[in-house]
This record gives sequence, C-alpha cells and structure tokens, in this order.
Amino acid sequence: RPDITELVSEGQEIVVQVAKDPIGTKGARLTTQLSIPSRYLVLLPGSEHRGISQRIQDVDERDRLLQALDTALKQRPTEAGFIVRTAADSQHSVNFEADLEFLHRSWQQIERKIASARAGELIHADLPLSLRVIRDLARDDVEKIRVDSRETYALMHQFAVDLMPQLADCIEIYPGERPIFDLYSIEDEIHRALNRTVDLKSGGSLVFDQTEAMTTVDVNTGRFVGKRNLEETLFKTNMEAAQAIARQLRLRNIGGIIIVDFIDLEDEDHRRQLMDAFERALARDRTRCHIADMSVLGLVEVTRKRTRESLERGMTETCPHCQGRGTQKTAQTLCYEIFREILREARAFEAKGYLVMASQTVIDMLLDEESTGLADLQEFIGKPIRLQVEPTQNQESYDVVLM
Repeated sequence: RPDITELVSEGQEIVVQVAKDPIGTKGARLTTQLSIPSRYLVLLPGSEHRGISQRIQDVDERDRLLQALDTALKQRPTEAGFIVRTAADSQHSVNFEADLEFLHRSWQQIERKIASARAGELIHADLPLSLRVIRDLARDDVEKIRVDSRETYALMHQFAVDLMPQLADCIEIYPGERPIFDLYSIEDEIHRALNRTVDLKSGGSLVFDQTEAMTTVDVNTGRFVGKRNLEETLFKTNMEAAQAIARQLRLRNIGGIIIVDFIDLEDEDHRRQLMDAFERALARDRTRCHIADMSVLGLVEVTRKRTRESLERGMTETCPHCQGRGTQKTAQTLCYEIFREILREARAFEAKGYLVMASQTVIDMLLDEESTGLADLQEFIGKPIRLQVEPTQNQESYDVVLM
C-alpha cells in the first residue's frame, strides 16, 4: 500500500466523502471513492465496477441482477460503476430505471457544485431521515407510512412518486390530536432501548454494557424455571435471548465487537441449535454482521458494521457526577476522605476551625455512624469542626473551608 504522502500533497484540493461518522474519540473516516445510494443501486462515479451486494448469495440471482442492470443501462447509459443493493433482490430492470434517473440527476448537481466549491465547503449531503426511511427501509410489503407533519408528508410523497411510485399511496398524513409517538408507544420503546437491562418474556433478562472497545451482552435466567430439567430451562432462555439480542442490536444500532455471554449448555445439540437460531436472527439485519463459533465458555463473538453512533451515544451524554462510571463513592468512603483532607489542612495551615460543606447523606453519616471518628479527629487537631448541608451538592462533592 503506497504512503499517503505519495498520493496527495499539502495544499492540494481533493473531493472526499465521509465513509464513517466520528464515533466517540475516533474521527471520521474519509474516502475519495465517491458513492451515491438510491433505492436499488449505488452509483460509483469514476469507476467501471459492476457489483452485487454480498448479502445476495444465490449465484443465479446475482447473474440475473447483473443482466437486469445492463438492460436498464441501455435505456439510460451512464459512465460510472454500480453496485446492486440488497433491496434489489427479485427486482427487474424496469425498477432500476427510476433509480438511474435519480442518480443521474444527483450526480449532475454534485458535479456543478464541485466546479465552484471552495476547500472545506459541503458539496452534497445524504437525504434527510424521512426520505432515507423510504429509500432504505420501506419494502413492498409496507402497508402504511404515517406522518404527522404536512410539510414532511409532501416531501416524502413527492420523493416516492419520483423514485418508488408503488409506495406513494402508502404514505398518509396523521390527523389525530394525540401525539403519534404516544399512539404507537414509541416513547416507551426508546426508553426501553436506552435501558441497560432488557426483560425477556420467560422471566430471564439481557444486560448490555457498552465500552470504547466493545459491547458485552450477558444472558440471565432470572425466575424462569423449566418444566423438566435445568438444561431445558437454559436452552429455552438462550433461544429467546438469541432473537431478542438480534433485535436489540438493530434498535440500539450497536456496532463494532459484541461479546454475547450465553448461559452454558452441556448438550452439544442444544448449542448447535442455538447458534443456528442466532445466525438466522442476525441474517435479518440490514447491517453486515459476522458471527464466530461459540467458545468453550459459552461466549459468542459478533462483529457488526458501525457507521454511526449507537442510540445510547446519540441520545445520552456522560453523567457530570460520576463521569460515566455508573457508580458513586459511598457516604462512608467520602467521610474518610474528608477526615484525611482536614488532617492535611491542619498540618499545612493555621486555622481556628474547619467547616465541612457536603451533601445531606454525607453529613448524616458524619453525625451518626462516623460521629466517633469525627470527635477523635477534633480532639487530635485541637480545633472545632462544623458541618453544613449543601442541598445542591452531589454526593461526591464536598468542601473543607478554613475558619
């Protein structure tokens, strides 16, 4: 692979595309290999490549789709490469023609902007969320797409008419007074998707922990008990968990390395059935996933392509009190910290006394369980120590003031 300095030089202007959004402390990934997606196709300007999505594995279907693409290109010749997307499975050349027209118009607009753009200027952005839903998620079996904004409805309807006319009649305006998120319990789903624990119908649970390096998922049996034996209990819980984990990975948009700690199974046939079920559940994911064999400890490693922040990273922020730890020091631990701080201050400075300003919980601990320690410290330093509750302080915050 050539060094980057051999390909570009300082001051040179190039057109780049964000291939991967910045995630956490990692910056965005850029590429000069531009790509513009539509419903069934991806346009590759400056390329002659013709390809089929790797998720379409049937050899005959792949050949048929390439022929359909060639047929459509005869109607709309375009000097560029193309990739046929997974959504194009079972589609015909006539369905590609609207995509080709859309991509041709989009690329013409981009070329005009490139000609007059200055360094650092945004040339093209992906479609807004409402239109991406139609382009990427709406399938032929969709019955209704309900929208509570007339402006968004008009935009989506026109987009569907131009690109996917078969879906235009499915889009309708929601006229009700009740918020549409409440009508379909979307708020509840978001709340559950942000929870660390997911309850299973059988009584078991899943526990999700996201870190910078990976995400871990722990499967617990909870109160679920089998009718025949323990092995049956564990197997049924694992089978339900496999379906739930695959769904939660999609809902939470978790990417990167995922380690799933299934409950240990002794029966080899049960382990095989579990892995088969998990693979089938992950196969429904539009995002590319790879699953490794189960280890002897019952751990399964999954990799899922990550291009955007997860739901948790996108909708939450680090707690200012615990700095993302999810825990805080106990009141007793803080009492001992305060004792040591007072002792340091007494040895370094002359003071008539000391004022401890802390939360109600810490002050209560100093007056009750640690009152003997507080009295011993006052006697040792020979100075009075006053206590004052600060209701706005979080538990880990305190001040020792010299009087």
